[in-house]
Amino acid sequence: MPLLALTLAPESARLSNHPPARIEMIKQLPPLHPQRRLVHDEIHARFYHALTPPAQASWLALLSPRESIAQERECVAALCRHFGDAQPLPEENFLSRDLGTIHLRWERHNEFSTWGFFTEGPFEIPFQQPPIERLPADWLATLPGETIAAIHVALEGGITEERSKDELSRLFARRTLVGNGVAGGNAQVWTDFHLHEDGFTYFLVRDQELTPRQAGRTVQRILDMETYRLLALLAWPLAREMMTELGQLEERLNILSDEMAALSSQFNEPERQQQLLSSLSALAAEVERIGNRTSTRFHASRAYAALVDKRFEQMRPVRIPGLQTLCGYINRRLDPAMRTCESVNERLESLATRISRTSDLLRTRVDVALESQNRDLLRSMNRRAHLQLRLQETVEGLSVVVISYYLVGLVGYLLKGLDEGIGLPLPVNIAIGISVPVVAGGVWLILKAMKARLARRATEE
Repeated sequence: MPLLALTLAPESARLSNHPPARIEMIKQLPPLHPQRRLVHDEIHARFYHALTPPAQASWLALLSPRESIAQERECVAALCRHFGDAQPLPEENFLSRDLGTIHLRWERHNEFSTWGFFTEGPFEIPFQQPPIERLPADWLATLPGETIAAIHVALEGGITEERSKDELSRLFARRTLVGNGVAGGNAQVWTDFHLHEDGFTYFLVRDQELTPRQAGRTVQRILDMETYRLLALLAWPLAREMMTELGQLEERLNILSDEMAALSSQFNEPERQQQLLSSLSALAAEVERIGNRTSTRFHASRAYAALVDKRFEQMRPVRIPGLQTLCGYINRRLDPAMRTCESVNERLESLATRISRTSDLLRTRVDVALESQNRDLLRSMNRRAHLQLRLQETVEGLSVVVISYYLVGLVGYLLKGLDEGIGLPLPVNIAIGISVPVVAGGVWLILKAMKARLARRATEE
């Protein structure tokens, strides 16, 4: 039984092909990982469509949001119904199905979908009657998304008479041709990389010693290479648009940096420093907004460009004398465009880093200025506290005098009363004079004890 059939067969059918001892051993294996079947069958999921020359292909790559996948599945089902074929399963993201007069290959990617239509049979003039003309016109109008790639491929057999350079030139409207051998020289491919009147790019492939599987892989790699080339270049217009905007942002940063340098020693202008910090924050937010808008596109373009190189390498190119190779022609513009995108992305990252450093520096200066102001404020508070302490000590001295004065007066009244009542051994005035230092000393000791007790309570709290 073939491997693919064995993989897709029911569990009972697979086990029935083995002797009982083998079946018992299989049942004793640890339980399967939940994703084992999925990752194992992925190698068979999106196989190449075998082609026997002469054959033709029409290819569409449509940019569409992920949410449109339901509409795409409905389009696939509608086309199957049109050709009287069974409808696909609703959860499929890939379909390769023979619809009788045409073979359909639909594949949903992350941000785009590809629609391939293949026919086999003789044709007089390449590209004159492509497979897409066999589709209902109203069905094509229902496809969701925007066209990013539209390609016609004509695959000729090796038994046909080899075309001269003049014939090849007429097929491509006498534009500059590029081409090379593929599959180690077992086939040749020519194109002009131009959009023709019907909006399609043309590729002519001459099969010399390819098997049907090899021919299908070769055509699919050509289609992938052209599709990924166009997807990779989607970042280029965005990068060119960003150059002017980045230049303006860099100029704003330079102006803010120059003004900050002029204020570097003037910490007595905190309001202006706060304004500069606010301007830098707004600039950083603008750069972050641009980065969020462009980072996904730039990362995707790098991945697509790598796939272009990978597909061309897999085609095993061989140079045709007098013609520039497909890879050489593509890289003549793709490499500079990708370097432009990388340069813009690096400028954006560098600008974000510079803004961050400038903001940190200004924030440090603002903090130093605030610390200087706080230090001056603490010094002022210390001076005020010292003055308050001196004033308090002065008031305490006056309090001792005032309290002593009133207490001595009370003592005087007491002594005068006692002198009149029972008589004193000393004159009253002398007794009053002796009581003055005693009273003043007692008041001072009491106030000192109260002050010490309050200090202890403050320390404990």
